Amino acid sequence: MAEIRVPTLGESVTEATIGRWFKKAGDAVRADEALAELETDKVTLEVNAPAAGVLAEIVAKEGETVAPGALLGQIAEGAAAPAKSGETAGKGPAPKPAPAPAAPAPKSASATAATTMPPAPSAAKIAVEQGIDIAQVPGSGKRGQALKSDVVQFAARQAAAPQPAQEGRVPELPAQEARIEAPAPRVPIPQEDTRREERVKMTRLRQTIARRLKEAQNTAAMLTTFNEVDMSALIELRKRYKEAFEKRHGVKLGFMGFFVKACCQALEEIPAVNAEIDGTDIIYKRFCHIGVAVGTEKGLVVPVVRDADRLSLAEIEKDIAELGRKARESALDIADLQGGTFTISNGGVYGSLMSTPILNAPQSGILGMHKIQERAVVVDGKIEARPMMYLALSYDHRVVDGKEAVTFLVRVKELLEDPARLALGL
Repeated sequence: MAEIRVPTLGESVTEATIGRWFKKAGDAVRADEALAELETDKVTLEVNAPAAGVLAEIVAKEGETVAPGALLGQIAEGAAAPAKSGETAGKGPAPKPAPAPAAPAPKSASATAATTMPPAPSAAKIAVEQGIDIAQVPGSGKRGQALKSDVVQFAARQAAAPQPAQEGRVPELPAQEARIEAPAPRVPIPQEDTRREERVKMTRLRQTIARRLKEAQNTAAMLTTFNEVDMSALIELRKRYKEAFEKRHGVKLGFMGFFVKACCQALEEIPAVNAEIDGTDIIYKRFCHIGVAVGTEKGLVVPVVRDADRLSLAEIEKDIAELGRKARESALDIADLQGGTFTISNGGVYGSLMSTPILNAPQSGILGMHKIQERAVVVDGKIEARPMMYLALSYDHRVVDGKEAVTFLVRVKELLEDPARLALGL
């Protein structure tokens, strides 16, 4: 038997949820064929067959939470799937059927207790931090596994329950995490409305997006400053050179490459926007790993263009195109999503005219691009219709002062309105 196990999930990823199985028990599989889909906090990845044969057993079912190295199933190597009725056997000796699993031996009381699912790693961590006996927490996961939400709710119930007064001791308040994460009960609604609802479980990625965005709001002192950029010069430049650019470099000339270059130059001049807080320290990044937010069917992901400040415009466009393709095909690696120092989000592709983007923690700045729209502006004392775009910079006021934020955004505006300055580094 060849064991199918959860692969290494990447740095800081300690568990995954089984999204779906592509095969069922008894199906023939080829070596390296995709068998199951795992959803982690960051990406969706596939588990491939370690050998050819027949999928003899599926141990972990869809929806279960598993840790790296956990057993998912087993493959009977070299076995063939049973022939369908009506099929004619080929020449040569018939393949041997997969051996039937041996009858299990009677279990002792200790063995029966050992079959209980261990708690999820995140649940065990919180239990230790809160001083909770994990054995007392009723699990809501498959086979009674204790999940993070179970521990949080257990802690909240303990804190809310009346405690016997102890002489000389002030009762402790419930933990901050329990107060924040404990879900509020749903308001009852009429039964006729319930029948017309559809309840869909949130994917692990969507849960992570929701949690991190809320954490960013709760932690950072977020503020947004706005400006607008006249896109006339960029539009004319792109129109003039897009065919020659694509012919030479094999990639289309878009606007995002110019925005990345402009942000890199502004980040070098205003390093606070490229910094992050670590405890009581501020870490200034002397490099530019620019995250480019991409919307997918499964949620928002932010793949990173590494060392963008050292790349040419063509190299940036190639990286963005490749990362976008991988995002749409759910082929991003953990490494593609880690290490960003600043983020650019383009809501304009969906028609957004103005927004206040939320920080991608622990970063201290995010630039929001928006829809290009002709508006009446005053140029040299005359009213003209120009293609204008609103820019929004959300920043962490704990690190970035208002003067620095405004100066950064003005610098980006100047570089985009005069693209030659980007090429000359002025």
